Amino acid sequence: MDRTGPRIRANRKEQKILLSLLRAIRTDAGLRQTDMAEALKVPQSYVSKYESGERRLDPLELRAVCKAAGISLTVFGRRLDELLDAQSAPVKRARP
Repeated sequence: MDRTGPRIRANRKEQKILLSLLRAIRTDAGLRQTDMAEALKVPQSYVSKYESGERRLDPLELRAVCKAAGISLTVFGRRLDELLDAQSAPVKRARP
């Protein structure tokens, strides 16, 4: 199966945005991966794996991550939407 088509590339860009946001909410909360892991009662490798994209989070796990970072799932979703919308917005060219 070819995994280099336009749809896969678009999803990779979106995935990178999601992963960056997951890291950002942790660091914005002043937490290290070990702190987040302790709050979630999981090994540090769990945090590393979901932040690197090696492991995906289900909605309940994502909610727990958000709560540990001190934000609501709603706020997380809103921030993700804003970032994804900004990434997909057409670039306006300056006129000469």
